[in-house]
Amino acid sequence: MHTTFLAGGIASGKSTVARMLHERGAWLCDLDQVSRDVLESGGPVLAQIASEFGDDLIDPETGELDRLGLAVRAFASPEATERLEAIEMPAIRERMSQILTNTCCAATEPVLTVVEVPLLDRVEDLLPLADDVLVVTAPLELRRARAVGRGMDAEDFDARVARQASDEYLRAHATHVIENTADVEALERAVDGWWQAVLGSSHGCE
Repeated sequence: MHTTFLAGGIASGKSTVARMLHERGAWLCDLDQVSRDVLESGGPVLAQIASEFGDDLIDPETGELDRLGLAVRAFASPEATERLEAIEMPAIRERMSQILTNTCCAATEPVLTVVEVPLLDRVEDLLPLADDVLVVTAPLELRRARAVGRGMDAEDFDARVARQASDEYLRAHATHVIENTADVEALERAVDGWWQAVLGSSHGCE
C-alpha cells in the first residue's frame, strides 16, 4: 500500500485534490478528524485539556468538549497554542501510526492511502510513515480571492495563513507539487499525471 501525505495552504485546493484521488480509488484519512477523535468524551486527552484550560469546557452531563470555547482559550496566545499542541499531538501521532500500520479497507488494502495534513510542520515526525508528500499550491492572492468568494472574511483568511507553514516550507518537504492556478479540468489532468507517475495505471483496491 502506498501512503501519501497531502498538504497545502488554505484555499489551495487540497480538499479538491483529496476528493479527486478518492474518486480514483484512494482511501482518505483526514488528520482533522483524527484530532477530533482523540478528544472524545472520557478519554485521557480530554482530562488533560480540562486540567490545563478549565473544567468548565466539559459539559457535566454529556462529557462533551466545548470545542469553540477551547479554541478561544487555546488560540489566545502562542503560548496557549503550544500548551494545547503539547497535549494533543502525542495522541494524534499515536493514533495516526496505528491507522497507517493497520489495514484500512474492510476487505482489502487500498492501492493508495491519502492523509490530509492541515499543518505539515506539526507532524514532521510522522513523515517516515509516508511514501511521498504531495503539496498543492497556488499564489496567495488567488487563494485569498477563492476564500473570500466562498464567504470567508479576508482578515480571517490572513490570520489563518499566518498560522500555517509557508509555501516555501511546503515545497521544501514535498516530493511532488501540483500548481492549482487554472480550472478544474487542468487540476484533474495534474492529478492524473501525478497518479500515473507514482502509481502507474492502478485504480481502486487490489
